[in-house]
Amino acid sequence: MSIIRADKLTRRFGDVVAVRELDLEIASGGVVGLVGPNGSGKSTLIRLLLGLIRPTSGSARVFDSAISDPRKYAPRIGALIENPAFIPSLSARTNLRSLARLRGISNARVDEVLDIVGLLNRSDEPAKDFSLGMKQRLGIAAALLPDPELLILDEPTNGLDPAGIVEIRGLLRGLGDEGRTVVVSSHLLSEIEAACDTLAMICYGELLYSGPLSDLIARAGECIETVPEHPHDVGRLAELYTARGWQSTADDDHVRVSAPDSASADVNRAAAEAGITLSALRPHSISLEDIFLHMTGEESGDSGRPTVYTEVQS
Repeated sequence: MSIIRADKLTRRFGDVVAVRELDLEIASGGVVGLVGPNGSGKSTLIRLLLGLIRPTSGSARVFDSAISDPRKYAPRIGALIENPAFIPSLSARTNLRSLARLRGISNARVDEVLDIVGLLNRSDEPAKDFSLGMKQRLGIAAALLPDPELLILDEPTNGLDPAGIVEIRGLLRGLGDEGRTVVVSSHLLSEIEAACDTLAMICYGELLYSGPLSDLIARAGECIETVPEHPHDVGRLAELYTARGWQSTADDDHVRVSAPDSASADVNRAAAEAGITLSALRPHSISLEDIFLHMTGEESGDSGRPTVYTEVQS
């Protein structure tokens, strides 16, 4: 079942096209990563889906309701956009109770969400005494107040230290495991890779990939880097691997073989049988960061158009 569907969704700001004819479908359940370089249109897309801004053209539906009328689906969504804002002198519980009253939500739900985000024991302390990570968790608690089916978080780990990032990562995984759909926008690719089940990658408002994260990494492939003891054997080693049916690329002092980690012993044995001694053999798994740079180009959204992104598309 699709919880979000966009069809040729476009948003312009003057001459700038923030989202360009974007087709996107997100199934319900689990944690979905929304990634892209700076200026790629992630925040604009989120605002479109929440009904905060209107599209220039195209359409989108959330819970099968058009984004032109967000009142129909807003009660089923919780959202945290950028940094959460609270009254500093009030306690975490009082801040949430104020928000709950505005939405007609019981005080009992306030304690439930404080427990979910791990702040129940600190709930009587003023928000001004909270660390940045605790404030982010309090913001997520506010987004959880209506017990939403869909939770949308825009850069929830932005500015956090490593410990805070790990805390939020664990929280997101737990929420996804409960059966909710959690859409997380982030530029921290290692955290997306650790927390998300599926991925939507956009660049300059255009969709580059949408689907399981594992499929994207598997499609990108793995390789084994082999370094012969004598550099003059590099050419012969590459020819040997090619003759054995492996795609290989020779560099100045090493050969890269397109093969999974499990083929390392065979790769080493083939070199030995040809009388070539390897001084190093390094299996190399492609990371999400490698794929991201390959698909979007090495320049960020602030400085240049993507150069290569056609080989790993769905």
